[in-house]
Amino acid sequence: MKSPIFPKYPPALDDTQTSYLLTNIKDWSIAHGLAVRPQSAFISATVDPSGVLATTAPVTIFPSLFPRSCFEQGRSIQTAYNRLYSAIARDEDWLGSIVQELVGIDDFITKLWEVHMTVKQEGYTQSLTLGLFRSDYMVHVEELENSRNVGLKQVEFNTIASSFGGLSSKVSTLHRYLLRTGAYPANKDGSSFTESSIPQSQAIASLTRGLVAAHTAYGPSKSDKNLCIIFLVQEPERNVFDQRHLEYELLEAHGVRAFRLPFARVLEETHLNDDKTLLYTSPHASDIQWEVTTVYLRAGYSPDDYLSGTEWDARLHLERSRAIKCPSILTHLAGCKKVQQVLATPHSPHLERFALKDDIPRLLDTFAPIYPLDKSQAGLEARSLALNTERAQRLVLKPQREGGGNNVYRKAIPEFLKGIPESHWPAHILMEMIEPPPQDNIIIRNGELQRGGVICELGVYGVCLWESSTDEEPKGRVLENWEAGYLLRTKGDQSGEGGVAAGFGAVDSCCLVDV
Repeated sequence: MKSPIFPKYPPALDDTQTSYLLTNIKDWSIAHGLAVRPQSAFISATVDPSGVLATTAPVTIFPSLFPRSCFEQGRSIQTAYNRLYSAIARDEDWLGSIVQELVGIDDFITKLWEVHMTVKQEGYTQSLTLGLFRSDYMVHVEELENSRNVGLKQVEFNTIASSFGGLSSKVSTLHRYLLRTGAYPANKDGSSFTESSIPQSQAIASLTRGLVAAHTAYGPSKSDKNLCIIFLVQEPERNVFDQRHLEYELLEAHGVRAFRLPFARVLEETHLNDDKTLLYTSPHASDIQWEVTTVYLRAGYSPDDYLSGTEWDARLHLERSRAIKCPSILTHLAGCKKVQQVLATPHSPHLERFALKDDIPRLLDTFAPIYPLDKSQAGLEARSLALNTERAQRLVLKPQREGGGNNVYRKAIPEFLKGIPESHWPAHILMEMIEPPPQDNIIIRNGELQRGGVICELGVYGVCLWESSTDEEPKGRVLENWEAGYLLRTKGDQSGEGGVAAGFGAVDSCCLVDV
């Protein structure tokens, strides 16, 4: 951990103040949908056999301090990242060359590419793709001889199932409410924070607007049926309320109907017309068919979602349909860690292929050094770092996976690599650890308080709708592009992982300060 850059924070709480805050947080959270289904370890299935209970999502009691300049940097660069990853997804030849390095050593990536190739041979029927992205960052403090640099470094870029847009909007509202009601005491030194220093996340409205943009761009019905959006979901889903906030906003603000379709029931509840129009029939109203304009994947991002060949058949079924995918297979693949590594490896020439000239310096400024583990010169140098116990202390090893809980940290890296076939090493990337500034906060999880040092990770959402290559536009074109709100995830500083749903982090909001 680096030396402090923030003032002493948060304010001290006595028992009465703590009790008052906890009561307000628990009640407000349930009343406003800042909630999750409880883990089975917390509430067993025998206690809640019908799955009706909900509990407060893991949250911080106080908004965490975050440098104002870094927050604005992350927001302002999001449209450049949207352009970058939409360009990568439109460049099948380049993306295919990256994927081929993983074929045979990463079964999941291999199967995704096979789905794409099958549909390509049949002929894609939909040229539009929607991306609801999230770019994740941490504040990096670099100590120099007589000074220090404080900047934002990217952890990863998420192109599928970018979660917590719904809850992030709620937690910033919660923290502003607690401030307005006087629930927060001032620091003993007299310093405090104001409502204007806690930016409100607009992720619910902004992400929903992206789904509506795709729904509208789809055009009129091809089957003379009512149009709908499908949320493709896991079952059971603990993080259901996060998704529901977007679903409710679609109907209440835009009049667009959405249905939740468990991944395992895709082939039972949908079918394709001869022209590949995707039709959906809800089990609760089997006499009514809907035409699907957009499939929003909140499942299918992990190998754990593919329990058999049925799920792979379902993904192929959806990919070959006329519905707009969020994301398409190629966009899913564009988010793999190998792509991030190829772009961010020092002196990489690939960024210039996709990014606008004016965007390149800004993007480079957010890249943390990342290396391959192949047999290239850079890969051989990275292997020597990864196998050296002392030097591995500043490194993290990442596979091509989403969802949290997959990374290997610091001194565990050499032993992990020695425990898998060397032929599988190139399926991972090696990243220099980002060194965040120390600070304290209090996390409430399952009704229990966790006090102490924390690390914060800023996620900035983005919406991008684009068209693939056409005769008029060989490289395709971006139709919509905007920044779509923020998420702050906070974890104890002894935890390597930060996934909230995976059980590591808490949902938070920013208290902006100048450093």
